Amino acid sequence: MQEQGNKKTRKAQEIDDLVDDNTILVRRTLRSGQKINFSGNVVILGDVNPGAEVMASGHVVVLGALRGMVHAGAAGDEQAVVVAFRLQPTQLRIANHITRPPEDESARPSQPEIARIKDDVVTIEVFQTGGERQGFVV
Repeated sequence: MQEQGNKKTRKAQEIDDLVDDNTILVRRTLRSGQKINFSGNVVILGDVNPGAEVMASGHVVVLGALRGMVHAGAAGDEQAVVVAFRLQPTQLRIANHITRPPEDESARPSQPEIARIKDDVVTIEVFQTGGERQGFVV
């Protein structure tokens, strides 16, 4: 029994080691009406439901479904990105760029996606791991 407790503690420590002073780790799902506003990067281990809001001066990473409002690079950082397992926000902002999802609800992501600014436009692509990508190390 003690061994299982140590494994859980070790796993929690491994996650904590990924977070620095400029990053907040949120270990829960955000429900409607809940807001996160952080000067740095935000990593969420859970979903962001419609009506919830996440605002960060840096990157936003959601290890779950992002269906609420998200604003990365809120202090004007156009290099900031938004990554989610299911990227379906009601509104997505990066720096001073704002976009909404297409009206066609049939376009649901089947794999993780990344949103970033390319050529002064918010671009959403399939997230591919494996190295440095425009200042965002994975």
